[in-house]
Amino acid sequence: MEGSDQAPHDIENPCIPLVTSMSEELDGLSPLSSLCCIYRVPERLPRVSEKACTPQVVSIGPLHHGEEGLKAMEDHKKMYLQEYIHRTRVSSDELVRIILVDAAFIIEVLLRYHFDELQDENDRIFNKPWMLQDVWPDMWLLENQLPFFILEEIFYPEKTKVSSNNNNIERLSMLNLCHNFFKTLMHIEGTDGNMEKLCASKVEHFVDFCRSLYLPLPLKPPAKGRLETLNTPSITELHRAGVKFKVGSPKNLFDIQLANGILEIPN
Repeated sequence: MEGSDQAPHDIENPCIPLVTSMSEELDGLSPLSSLCCIYRVPERLPRVSEKACTPQVVSIGPLHHGEEGLKAMEDHKKMYLQEYIHRTRVSSDELVRIILVDAAFIIEVLLRYHFDELQDENDRIFNKPWMLQDVWPDMWLLENQLPFFILEEIFYPEKTKVSSNNNNIERLSMLNLCHNFFKTLMHIEGTDGNMEKLCASKVEHFVDFCRSLYLPLPLKPPAKGRLETLNTPSITELHRAGVKFKVGSPKNLFDIQLANGILEIPN
């Protein structure tokens, strides 16, 4: 080039730093997993109530960990961790690797809810009549979950032996503890049929567990033949036809019964 002392190959290509920077940025991206099961609520969905999406008392998992309004429960979670380690005698280093502060907290809540004997005078969750009512709604928020397999992995039923009133040793699975905890608090009684068919390895987390309990049991396959499309009548049409309505017990939301002209719907 005229007026220049540099050879053409000595001039640095201005695109090289940009390419290098982008390559480093792309190399640092975390790989996407098809097994992801814990999500944030999409921004496009209206947050009519912040309580419906954001934990108010206790954070579970990484999405809301460290938020200012949830720090008060961290010491209590660590106290539950300490007591859980003492009872199971498992290495604390091993437990921390699998997010055990939160996992042990969940397991202790489930155990103490089922076994009154495990509650003590320093337990602020079960000794304060209002605290459990604040904690349990946080445990089934979509953004406040731990994978269920973690709870299964660190739960040692053989080391959790509590004598019942008849002096028999009761041992529970993680599925049964969850069912006992949520069925009363969430009014999902009448779900024993779903529990019998539920497999722990198929449960993603508490939200998925509660959803599985609400699913209706499989219907009997229809008789072979020509399928006929039926239009579902409205409440008004049913009322005009003489059908009476009755509020049912708080069972499965799909437990709708029709007998003797009375349609029973769960509340």
